[in-house]
Amino acid sequence: MNFKEALHSEIFTVIKNAANYLQIDSYVIGGFVRDFFLDRGSAKDIDVVAVGSGIDLALQVSKLLPNKPKVQVFKTYGTAMLRYQDIEIEFVGARKESYTENSRNPAIELGTLEDDQDRRDFTINALALSLNDQNFGELLDPFNGIQDLKDKRIRTPLNPDITYSDDPLRMMRAIRFATQLNFDIEASSLSAISKNAHRLKIITKERIVVELNKILNANVPSLGFLLLEKTKLLPQILPELIALKGVDEVEGQKHKDNFYHTLEVVDNISKYTDDLWLRWAALLHDIGKAPTKRFSKKVGWTFHGHEFVGSKMVYKIFKRLKMPLNAKMKFVQKMVLLSSRPIVLASNVTDSAVRRLVFDAGNEINDLMTLCEADITTKNPRKFKKYHKNFELVRTKIKEVEERDRIRNFQPPITGQEIMEAFDLEPCKEIGQIKEAIKEAILEGEIPNEHKPSYDFMIQKGLTLGLKLA
Repeated sequence: MNFKEALHSEIFTVIKNAANYLQIDSYVIGGFVRDFFLDRGSAKDIDVVAVGSGIDLALQVSKLLPNKPKVQVFKTYGTAMLRYQDIEIEFVGARKESYTENSRNPAIELGTLEDDQDRRDFTINALALSLNDQNFGELLDPFNGIQDLKDKRIRTPLNPDITYSDDPLRMMRAIRFATQLNFDIEASSLSAISKNAHRLKIITKERIVVELNKILNANVPSLGFLLLEKTKLLPQILPELIALKGVDEVEGQKHKDNFYHTLEVVDNISKYTDDLWLRWAALLHDIGKAPTKRFSKKVGWTFHGHEFVGSKMVYKIFKRLKMPLNAKMKFVQKMVLLSSRPIVLASNVTDSAVRRLVFDAGNEINDLMTLCEADITTKNPRKFKKYHKNFELVRTKIKEVEERDRIRNFQPPITGQEIMEAFDLEPCKEIGQIKEAIKEAILEGEIPNEHKPSYDFMIQKGLTLGLKLA
């Protein structure tokens, strides 16, 4: 079968001419070919395999392109990369690989195209299109990957037990592709992942998180997390999620399974946002429930303070997984900490409570409301409608309060300097007490968020503290 239409971009003609000059064969392989058959849109990266030196091919391609783009060479791996327009093209020499037990980095030797296809992770990623004059555009599909695409199946070219043991990151990739493409993992392959799950320990946290983020960014992330749990990979990555699994019953009283609830929340929020960190917040919003779970005869099951405990756990999880401990982590912490506030507020929407919520959430108030709406997973249509209607009221009230009181990113109308001048003070604790009292009075609606009423309030407060006017 010939698919020249896949290779209409001029870059493929340039690669063909460069390979001809070097008298080597070249092929485009992997994701570009797979996504062409899946009709997934324009590729942003292309993998080219040369039966010879991939580095030499990259350098020759650069010479033939306008502006002669810079070639990044990775001699250790025998690969090179260049950017053409907005496309990243990686060149590699066809190779054989052999692995040792304690590393996913293989020993490499030169090989044929067939050797290179043998080493690929999945049949759907072993598809290749020829860039050679004699058969330009011809499909080379030794493992019937085209049929696997039609059947929506993830399958390894060789024995899956060996494939996953050699490079355990492929287990995460299998689940990631199954999630992104909504494919099934072949039964023997799924079994091999469970069998080799312990091998994940040789993979760096950074590489695991790359795949985890791609799963979380999929249209329906729960597909991936259910597979991670089924194959025993999730306990090694996020044991805090596994701790939410299960339903306890005491004296006929049960609580919901917070693991499956969490996955529903993640799926819900994924319909409304592509923000990876808001999706992380949804994934971790209830992790504090396992350590705070208690039962009493009077009130049944409780999870008091789970938001506070959960927000502290976020830091430990990010640190363990070597994720960024920066503003992104603090955003997730903030969402987890505040995750129940709008829910409590929805039953009694007062101005002062809304002001405090907006004050605490700041610019993230809309993200917080999106998270809380995603947290509604009841299957009772009447309750579902009621909860969403309540949140609509909260959003309306937030807008009203915002327009009137300007609480978001609140800055006190009165400065410390003004307080010192009014009472002829040096820096002291009373200044902080007055500023806090002004803030509380504004949040409670006792005074408007304006300078003059705040100044008058400052004078009164200072006098009650025993201060004397200057």
